[in-house]
Amino acid sequence: MPRLSEVIAALENLWPAERAESWDAVGTVVGDPDQEVTRVLFAVDPVQEIVDEAVKLGADLLVTHHPLYLRGTTTVAASHFKGRVVHTLIKNDIALHVAHTNADTADPGVSDALAGALDLRVVRPLVPDPADPSGRRGLGRICELDHPVTVRELAARAAARLPATAQGIRVAGDPETTVRTIAVSGGSGDSLFDAVRASGVDAFLTADLRHHPASEAVSHTPLALLDAAHWATEWPWCEQAAAQLDEISDRHDWNLRVHVSKTVTDPWTSHSPSPGAPN
Repeated sequence: MPRLSEVIAALENLWPAERAESWDAVGTVVGDPDQEVTRVLFAVDPVQEIVDEAVKLGADLLVTHHPLYLRGTTTVAASHFKGRVVHTLIKNDIALHVAHTNADTADPGVSDALAGALDLRVVRPLVPDPADPSGRRGLGRICELDHPVTVRELAARAAARLPATAQGIRVAGDPETTVRTIAVSGGSGDSLFDAVRASGVDAFLTADLRHHPASEAVSHTPLALLDAAHWATEWPWCEQAAAQLDEISDRHDWNLRVHVSKTVTDPWTSHSPSPGAPN
């Protein structure tokens, strides 16, 4: 069985911490480097519900996309919900490792997994990483469809292929517009509108689109917008990352048991459509 330090070294090779944004908080949060690892759980959010799932599963390592302490802290007291997460992890000998923006820009990264879930062919990064001579790393992905579809059909595909959430898929633009090319970005993507417009794609699928950037985007161009739940656009990465660790485990004869949490940790729990609203 590998030690935690060996597994973390493999994860750092996939998603080097130095490729994270300067404001990010990635890497190992909790864990003894010498502890043995036999079972790993991947999830989007390091919340209590996921930690309890890791305890029940008997996991030795929890790998999440979102950081536990993004802005730092002065306490890990169990009276606070994040402190309770830390206490639960330590009491049950479960390590926590985070891969966030370093996983977003990786090759393959979060947006590759999102494109794969929708059967899109990745052409290139939306915002290439200038430090990557191969031109494969970067934020978001420019994709092509196997055959043209309408915005309505594409939204229905996204709703069916991504994990179910209360939000579903919101659409801005003419639902009958034909889509041949699309930009995708897992997680919050409205900071990427300039790159999306410059790419000339027909549509943009991401999450957390705000009113003013979305309004300006559809006013300037015929670009269609598909706004999914943040959690749903990043969850496919968990399956991709688990498969990557499985391959590493097989190569090193580690015999790790790797799992992906299917627990929905999207914070929105219900949706009531307005009477007479467009469908």
